[in-house]
Amino acid sequence: MLGRMDLPEMAGLLFHPSTSFREARRDAVGRREALENLRYQIQERHLSHFLVRGSVSGDDLTAKHAAEWLNALQDIAADSRLGIPLTFSSDPRHGPSGQVGIRNPSGHLSQWPEPIGFGAIGDPGLVIEHGRAVRAEYRALGIHVALHPQADLATEPRWMRTSGTFGQDPDLVSELVRAYVTEMQGARLGPDSVACMVKHFPGGGPQEHGEDPHFDYGKNQIYPAGKFEVHLTPFRAALEAGCSQVMPYYGRPVGLPGVEEVGFGFNRSVITGILREKLGFDGVVCTDWGIITDHVFLGDPMPAIAWGMESATPLTRLHIAIEAGVDQFGGEECVDLLVKLVEDGAVSGERILESARRLLRIKFELGIVDSPQVDTDRADDVVGHTHFQEAGRRAHRRSVTVLTNRGRPPLLPLQSGCRVRSIGLSEEQLDGYAVVDLGAAISIMMLETPFDERSVGFQRVHRAGRLAFAPEDLEEILERINELTVVLILLDRPAVIPEIVERAGAVVAHWGGPLDTVLDTIFGRAVPEGRLPFDLPRSAQAVSDHPPDLPGGSSDPVARFGDSANLDPWQPRPFPALAIDPVIPLRDGLSGVAAAHPCDCGLCDNDEMSTAGFGRWASREVSANSDPGSGLIGLHEGDAHDVDERP
Repeated sequence: MLGRMDLPEMAGLLFHPSTSFREARRDAVGRREALENLRYQIQERHLSHFLVRGSVSGDDLTAKHAAEWLNALQDIAADSRLGIPLTFSSDPRHGPSGQVGIRNPSGHLSQWPEPIGFGAIGDPGLVIEHGRAVRAEYRALGIHVALHPQADLATEPRWMRTSGTFGQDPDLVSELVRAYVTEMQGARLGPDSVACMVKHFPGGGPQEHGEDPHFDYGKNQIYPAGKFEVHLTPFRAALEAGCSQVMPYYGRPVGLPGVEEVGFGFNRSVITGILREKLGFDGVVCTDWGIITDHVFLGDPMPAIAWGMESATPLTRLHIAIEAGVDQFGGEECVDLLVKLVEDGAVSGERILESARRLLRIKFELGIVDSPQVDTDRADDVVGHTHFQEAGRRAHRRSVTVLTNRGRPPLLPLQSGCRVRSIGLSEEQLDGYAVVDLGAAISIMMLETPFDERSVGFQRVHRAGRLAFAPEDLEEILERINELTVVLILLDRPAVIPEIVERAGAVVAHWGGPLDTVLDTIFGRAVPEGRLPFDLPRSAQAVSDHPPDLPGGSSDPVARFGDSANLDPWQPRPFPALAIDPVIPLRDGLSGVAAAHPCDCGLCDNDEMSTAGFGRWASREVSANSDPGSGLIGLHEGDAHDVDERP
């Protein structure tokens, strides 16, 4: 195929702009105009990679509607000169909340905790289960590439991207990243894989003053503790798992010997010197969105995020990034500039061929060239399947983290039907759990990590800045809590709450998601298994004094990574009995057990669970045992996809 492509067609592979599911809605305003614009991009500008933004939600945008939309775009691509099919990518879209330009709410897809919630659970097996759901739902929709996982370490508590990480600990983050990439991609990319674009190389997190490099006041990444190599640890795990793509971040490194102080997308020392040569990566390097040309975002101007290259022209930025080792440009479509660089002799045709080969190879490996269309009727069957939804809710419950639980007996779990004062919850939300009574001794208060509100452009939709409550707000909170108060706090970043922890009877952290899954745990209907995925700092001064590249080690934290209260008051249920058929062989010659009842999850090829149904997971996980006979796959009775690994 490369031999049949002319220069503009080959150059078109190197750009990865955005589109949206918004126009996929039935009767959407601008639908026809959007299709014509996409027709021009695909057939005239030769673009064949698109990030699809927006939630698949509402009656007018079902999973089937979304799949039909992507199929329609594949039809447009089929009518181009070479008929090169499209590759569709997605930001995370399985969490409880959206963050414009960063992640989409789950909508019709199954809902799971944010990555920080998985960090609280710390279970690679659960991450594998999550990855299985993501992979199935993405491919059912026609999405091929995941712009995740986020392999960054949450070392600067103020950073707005903390909830998208697995936490601060390099070993835990590495283990969970490895599990996710392995499940999403498989041993090698194939027609049922989703390719992972792991980000943000060489590690977001060490942000000066905790600010994000989307913005000029957050452009610097600094390493006063000398921990640059530590931030590479999760990326090494991702590469060992075979990740096919890597995204460098916007930030520019400051004070690293021998490394240019320019954004990582322009940084040859980092992309070629470290990623390619030192770590041996030969996959696709795609920049973060919008580093070459200026854009408009949410109606406001958004200059190119090109730190250290602000005064350069788009042509120069493109040239430097190509020479740095970049294969593809996120959020860009300046094909004509790349063609000009080649025609002027600034960039060789062989260099473009090198990147085009990497990008085209993934289309073939993912089966897109052979089968660009998806079965739209199947989309509604797979997306949001009951198995996945129930597994996501179990994960939400497991992620809840009890930080303190005082009293004799301990305050938690509360008794169902007890009387409570509600501070921040409605009577409707507590219905079925407790009776709301303004005179009750026990109270429940809802809080969330404070942040600085910002009003300009892209900044206004993100939570960053301070972690402590304003003095007047803290005073009001403390007046309303006592030793019989349960504080439920959303920790999307590590809040500074020493006074609250000291005064409240119980403090329970959660990571977003359905409120009833949190209430299930505090009323004893589920066991909260979470542990803190990061330190909780004692003061704003402690945050400022802490080196932003250092995992943990904050001065006298209120609680440390891995902390949780004693869970003895919750009585875990025994592992259910297994109903199994005789042992069956797995693909790699090991043995396993399988439930033998019909399954309609959309993943299984047969009416019964078989080697084809779960051997993909088993061969990857069980075969990791040093003793080939030591692995069992445990299946909860009645649910063939609620999988645990037991020795």
